[in-house]
This record gives sequence, C-alpha cells and structure tokens, in this order.
Amino acid sequence: MKLSETCIKRPVFATVLSLIILLVGLISYDRLTVREYPAIDEPVVSVVTVYTGASPEVVESQVTKPLEDQLSGIEGVDVMTSRSRSERSLINIKFNLSRDPDAAAADVRDKVSRARRFLPDEVDEPIISKVEADSTPIIYLGVTVGDYSQLEASDYINRYIKTRLSVLPGAAEVRVFGERLPSMRIYVDRTKLAAYGLIVQDVESALRSQNVLIPAGRIESLEREFSVVSSTDLQTVEQFRQVIVANSQGYPVRLSDVADVEIGAASDRVLARFNGQPSLTIGITKQSTANPLDLSREVHKEVELINQNLPAGMLLNMSYDSSVFIQKSIDSVYTTVIEAVILVVLVIFFFLRNVRASLIPIVTIPVSLVGAFGIMFFFGFSINTLTLLAMVLAIGLVVDDAIVVLENIFRHIEDGKTRMEAAFLGAKEIGFAIVAMTLTLVTVYAPLAFATGRTGRLFIEFALTLAGAVLVSGFVALTLTPMMCSTLLRHQTSHGRVYTWIENLLVGLTNHYRTGLGHALRNKAIVVLLGLLVAAGSGVLFKTVKSELAPIEDRGVVFGIVSGPEGATLDYTLQSVKEIEGFYSELPETGGYQSIIGFPTVTDSFVILRLKPWEERSRSQQSIAAGLQPKFAGLPGVRAFPTNPPSLGQRATSKPIEFVVMSQASYPEIAKLVDGFVSKLRDYPGLQNIDTDLRLNTPELRVVVDRDKLADVGTDVDVLGRTLETMLGGRQVTRFQDSGEQYDVIVQVKKEDRSDPADISDIFVRTRDGSMVQMSNFLTVSESVSPQSLNHFNRLRAVKVEASVAPGYALGEVLEHMQAVALETLPPTVQTDLDGQSREFRDSSGNIYLVFLMALAFIYLVLAAQFESWRSPFIIMLSVPLSMTGALLALWLSGGTLSIYSQIGLITLVGLITKHGILIVEFANQLRAEGAEMTQAVIEASVMRLRPILMTTGAMVLGVLPLAYATGAGAESRQQIGWVLVGGLTLGTVLTLFVVPVAYTLIAGRQQVKQA
Repeated sequence: MKLSETCIKRPVFATVLSLIILLVGLISYDRLTVREYPAIDEPVVSVVTVYTGASPEVVESQVTKPLEDQLSGIEGVDVMTSRSRSERSLINIKFNLSRDPDAAAADVRDKVSRARRFLPDEVDEPIISKVEADSTPIIYLGVTVGDYSQLEASDYINRYIKTRLSVLPGAAEVRVFGERLPSMRIYVDRTKLAAYGLIVQDVESALRSQNVLIPAGRIESLEREFSVVSSTDLQTVEQFRQVIVANSQGYPVRLSDVADVEIGAASDRVLARFNGQPSLTIGITKQSTANPLDLSREVHKEVELINQNLPAGMLLNMSYDSSVFIQKSIDSVYTTVIEAVILVVLVIFFFLRNVRASLIPIVTIPVSLVGAFGIMFFFGFSINTLTLLAMVLAIGLVVDDAIVVLENIFRHIEDGKTRMEAAFLGAKEIGFAIVAMTLTLVTVYAPLAFATGRTGRLFIEFALTLAGAVLVSGFVALTLTPMMCSTLLRHQTSHGRVYTWIENLLVGLTNHYRTGLGHALRNKAIVVLLGLLVAAGSGVLFKTVKSELAPIEDRGVVFGIVSGPEGATLDYTLQSVKEIEGFYSELPETGGYQSIIGFPTVTDSFVILRLKPWEERSRSQQSIAAGLQPKFAGLPGVRAFPTNPPSLGQRATSKPIEFVVMSQASYPEIAKLVDGFVSKLRDYPGLQNIDTDLRLNTPELRVVVDRDKLADVGTDVDVLGRTLETMLGGRQVTRFQDSGEQYDVIVQVKKEDRSDPADISDIFVRTRDGSMVQMSNFLTVSESVSPQSLNHFNRLRAVKVEASVAPGYALGEVLEHMQAVALETLPPTVQTDLDGQSREFRDSSGNIYLVFLMALAFIYLVLAAQFESWRSPFIIMLSVPLSMTGALLALWLSGGTLSIYSQIGLITLVGLITKHGILIVEFANQLRAEGAEMTQAVIEASVMRLRPILMTTGAMVLGVLPLAYATGAGAESRQQIGWVLVGGLTLGTVLTLFVVPVAYTLIAGRQQVKQA
C-alpha cells in the first residue's frame, strides 16, 4: 500500500492528516442541530373552514367535498383525511417526505382559492396552516392565576403572553385551554322584547348602526391642522345599555329595558385544570416539520422572561414538555457512548496487555467518531437518537481495522523483524483486506438510497453516519496506525505473570481451535448439515418473533383519554376527570397532571400524567399505564382508558391501531357494517379499547316549520331561522374596543332561558301587522339524533376503527387478525386501509425486505470486484444467515420484536459479520498464492486470524453491550439494536470460524490463486 508506506516514512504528515479530520469534525459538531429523530415528519397542511349554523351533513356536501375535489390533484399527496363537524370542516393533507412544506402549502392555497367559488357565500374564508388540524400540543403551560378571575387572566394572557409565544421559531399555534375571553354579553329577555313589540333583529340592527367608528377627516388652517376624531363607537357597559333600540309610544326603548348587559366570557365550553385545581392552560403546537428541542428551548427562555414581569400571584408553570424525554434519551446515549469506549479499551488491553500497543487502536476511536461529524454536517444530518446509536456501534467497529493492522505488524516484530520492516510488511499484507472490509461495510448501506418514507429517512441518517465513521477508521488504519506501530511497538523478551497467563490462555485457545478446525475439515458433511440447520433456524425465528413499528418507550408520561356519551355536558365529563385525577394523585410516581375537558368536542377530555424522572421511580410508564387500565375501565357512563404515547413523532393521543373502512354507501349503512366488524373483533384478546370515530347518535332537537302558517302571518323563514340562531346559539353582532384590543359583542338569551326544549316555542316573532306571535304556532319540535362528525379518507366516506394492542401481543399479528376478520365480515364493495402507526408499520415492513436483499446483492458485487472472483464472496457471505439466527434468537429470548430498530440492527449485522470471512479468505488466498496447499492454507489463515477475529468481535460485542442492557429514557429501542448485534455477532463469529474454512475447501476451487 503506497499510502501506508508514505505515512510510515513521513510520521508528521500522517499525524497532520488525522488532526485535520479532528479539526473539521469538531467545527461540524458545533454546528449540528440536535433533535429526537431525523427530519422524518411529513409535511402536513390543514384547511379549516367555518360555516356557521350548518349541520355535519351540510358541511360535508357543501364545504368539504368541493374542497377535496380541488385538492385531490396536488402533487405528492400521501393521505388526505377530512372531518365534517357541525359548523366546521377540517381537512388534513399529508404529503410525501420529498415535498417542501412551503411549496406544499402554496399549492394548497392555490387550490383552495380556485374552490372558493363552489362554496356557499356565508362560509368564512378557509384558514390554511402547516400543522395538522386538532393536533396535540407538545408543550403545556399551567397558569396559576392567583387572585385574578378567569376572565381577567384570560385577557392578560391573550394580550401579553400568547403573542410572544406564537412568534417563537417552530411554533405553529398557541392555544389557551379553558380561557374565558372577555366579550360584551347582551342577554335579551324574550318576554320584554315581545312586550315592546320588538324582535331580536331589532337589537342587532341597533347595535350595528350605533356602534361605528368612522374617520371624520381633519381641519386645516393656514399654519396648523387638526385630525377630527368622532367618538361614535361604544366602549363601556353603560354606553351599550343606553343604546336606543326603538321608540314606543313616543318613549325611547333602550337596550337595558329589554336585555341585561355585562362583560362575560365569549365561550365557556372548555375547562382546564392543573394538579387538580381550576386553571388556564397554554398549549404550544409545533409546525409539522419543526424541531421540538429547538422550540422547547425557546419556550423555556421566553417563559423565564415572562415570569419576571407577570402581575403578583400569576405564574407560568411547565406542566408537560415532550422534549424532556428527547433530551434525557440523548443524554442516555451519550452515557452509553462513554460506557462503550471503556469496554472496548478494556478488550484491547486484555488482548494486547501493553499500554503502548493499546494506545494505537484507541486513538482511532476519537478520530473516527469526530470525523464522522464532518460527514454528517456535509449531508445536512442532525445529532439525534439514531445517529448517536450509530456512534455507539461505531466504537466497536472503528477499532477493528486498526486492530487487524496492529496485530499483523506486531506478529512480525515478535518474529524478530525491526519495527520499520514489520510496519512495511504488515501494512502491505493487510492493506487489501482493510480496503475490502471497509468498502464492504460502507456498501451494505448503499441500498438505503432506495428506501422511501419515514423508515427510509431513519435508515439513511443512521447508516451513513455509521458508514462515515467506518470510512474514516479505514483511512486511519492505513495512515496513522502503521506510522504509530513503526514508532511505538517494540519486541519484549520478558513479560509479567498476568501477561504470561493470558498469553497461555490464548495460545491454548488457538491450539484447541486448530484441533477443532482439523476435525471440522475431516467431517465436512456434518459441518455443512449443522450450518444448514442453523441457517434454517433464522427462517423459523423470523416467523416466530413478533413484529411492530417500534417498541413502546418509557417517555415519562401517560395520557388518559375520556369520552362521554353523546350529548353529555361539560359538567358530566368533569366528574369522571376528577376521579382520574384522584387515581393519579395516589401514585407515588406522579410528578404532576394536567386536564383538558371539552376538547376537541364537549364530550371529549384528556388527562396528562407526568411521571417523576426515570431515576426516581422503579416502575416503568408501561407498567403504570397497565395498572391504571382497570381503574379507567371501571368509570361509569364514559369510555376511558390510559394510553402510552407512540414513538416516531406521531400524535401523543393516537392509538397504535387505526384501521380504516371506506365505502360510497351512506353513513348509516357503513355504521351497520362496521358494528358487525367490531363485534367480531371484541372476541380477540389482542385488542383493547376498541372504538370508532363514527358517532350517529348525537342528540338533537329537529325543528320543522309550517310554512303555510308562517306565510299567513307574513313572516319570512330566514327571520325565524336567524332568530333561533341568535337566541339559542348566540350571534356575534359587532365588536367593541378596549385598551387597543377588539372584543366580540354577542347577543343571546340567558342560559336558564335555553335549558329546556320548550324554550324554543316560547320565542316570539313579529307578524305582518306588527303583533307578536309565539313560535309554537309555526314549529314542531321533535327529538332526534345526528352524526357528531362525518369523515373521509382519501375522498371516500370512511370510519376509522381504533384500538390499543393488549400486553403480550404485537402490532403485526393484531393487524393480520383484523385483516382476516375484515375479509370475512365486510362485503367486497368495502375498501380497507391503514392510517397512523399502522400505516407506517405496513410501509416499513415492505421496505425492509427490499433493503435487505439489495444489501446482500451490493456486498456480493463489491466483494466479487475486489477478489476478482465469483466464489470468494459467496464463501464469505455464508456467515450472514448464521448470524441472523443468533440475532433473532437473542431478540426472541430478550422479549424483543421485529421493529424499525431491530431491522436497523439486522442490516448493520450483514456488513459486520462478513469482515471475519474476508480476513480468512484473503489470507488463505495469499498463502495459496505462495504455493501452499488449499486445506493447509485455510487452516493456517484461520488460525493466524483467530486472535484479530476474537479481538474485533470482543470489541464489537462489548461495544454494543451497553445498548442491550440500557436503562432510562428510550432504553426499549436501544435494547433491541443491542441484542440483535450481541446475538448475531456472538453466534455468527463462532460458526464462521468453522463454516467458512469448510466452505472454502468445497467452493474455492483447486486452481492456483494469484497474488492480490
């Protein structure tokens, strides 16, 4: 190797090369951003449209469907879902990862503007944002209000706090839960209105006409000018009370004569509680592709500044921050890196038993790891859980090449050669093997360029970071390592007792291996049969080990989901929430809890349990949630269950099972089909908390108008409809100004005057002759039910069946069962699909097979090109199925599953295990090129390479052992990678030492091998 020879001759040059790598890596590290995962969140754009007074059926047909028709042609759409609720249409468009979020949002705005002409004139302008509608905030701030009322505190938050938080980088929306925004409430008295011969429209007209702010121009003199400000608007309660609504018998009828006027809350349909006490809660939602760690840092800084200037008694408390888990998880991986370095150093020192010799491969670790940061910066990667996991694995890998070079050079020094002679000869002998091993491990990740979606993005950053570190280590092994060997190594004639004892142990092991290998070569059929049986075991285990998207991680939080019966009031649901808060308060692991009642609909609530830090509790989050499950199930009158938040960036409240049933049939027909499907699923023990998102039983009062009677008295239908809307629902008529802020003026009857269905009939309307007639003369009121929301999935009417996976079951087997039940119970006209975590699992499962097969193909082709042989790569790769059996066996015994993390480990294992075969085959080829007989050559090559193989395997296994025994935040995911590599490398190495030599004698061929 010319490069190695140059570096041996010029030690300063070799040192400078590594120092440049370190310098570039350190600068890059300082500039890399930190986040939980690579940027794997798909761009999501939502369209929210309000149609006041419209039912879900009207919203679906007149708003949602026209918008979907236009949006369907946008490039790069993965999934489009919609939800048509009363007065509100929500459309979420999820794009492929390749789409730029800004470009996607621009396309949506263009399509929505084209669709505007198809929407009713009364519809509000659609609101387009780069965040999923109804998405869950990632940070909650509990507001202690002190002596302030909810009204005063809400006003202060919206004036001085909400705007400051909403402009932080990455913040998509700041929502105040439980807020009571000030408004001018005009509570009309329907009896007094009728007594004066007035209707509610008279009140509305008076307010609009008398609450105006019109510029009055200016007065211009010769040398001065004055702006004329006319105070024509209304600003105080007293001014509103004095508004003249009409004249009755020559006397003015003021608003105070027919209504109570006061400052009150604009809406009180959402409640918030913090640690069991009423409060206000600020929820901060991130943009779909924003970094939660960056947003969290900015929020913490801003909250600290805000708290310094808050009024006495008011305080912002960090009640829940999802980035705490992320930071703890990353810190845990950093700790694992340190543990891995220590273990690898101990392995090196055990085999070398010499400080000077041990220093040579140890130096490779910082150079390779820091150098990898430069490659990460070049590709635009981030420091995240997966790239740090790559660093952990790299610790055991990057010393491999240096160990192999060191061992080979040291062997020549022990044989009596000088340090320089040994360095030149050893580097020349091993140079080709180093290049082959490095390129093989780098090549295994080439197919990842073909992986798509979130899984592909996860693979790419992990793989290229690990490949980058290995590439740097290969370069160091060919430059710095030979130079250091020529400088630091020396022949020792005498050794201590510990050195001698270990040396005798290794010599004895080598002799036993030589004997065992001889027996194996004399009984090739038995070795081949054993190898085939072990390889076949990988196929059996592959079907035995359960599969899921990602293991459930202890993220330090449990979400309690509560759904009341349709038509339940806020107070009804509140009682169940208080009981759940009681469950939480009794737990010794409780760090705090936050409740939101009435969101996203008045019957829905969720209660967040924040657990104490991982090191302060003995029970895991999963165990705590399982213990809460029967308590939640025992709550009467509501559907309630605890849930563990998912990994990989999905919504915290989403369930792992999201099975979509789609059809063009009517919703009642779909509901019947889904009810039959769900009833079958309830018999399956692998599913918990089964529910659907179709609610057709929301109580309603249906009002039927007798148009003939209405025409007889000369009253229009629209007057009657608007009267009902204002009286019962409340109408925002105008706005008023106070201290620079605009607030709503809302006209409505008092709560006690709309608490009974009979109250509808007691409202008066004015006839043609000016007399007042009760609505009971024109209306028939009957009780009925209506849908809570009407949902679409990819433009088809859809019902989503949601569920949790029961303990002892995995996502893969549960989805298989659901698909089988669907084929059995649903007609062919019905389509099914998956969403959320289930969809991601399906897509990732399909990708892994392609990536795995292409990795094998790429390695084979690269090895074939390097060895100039079609047989040698095949011999080397026989170790792959053997190692797979060990990996899957370790995964199965440790209770792991086939997930994204274990799949990453399996792909990595393909590149790692082939390194041993390369060493044996390369040295056997060299010996045969020198004239040795095939069997003798493979025996000598295997025995000669035994120590470096054991040393590198020990370094790799102990390097990943901290992952297998990881604890704390995110440990469940790290354990799966760890056990895959520990099991695969251990069993694969042991079998490789016998199977590869036997296969070499059977497959390599008898022709003379030329010197490489």
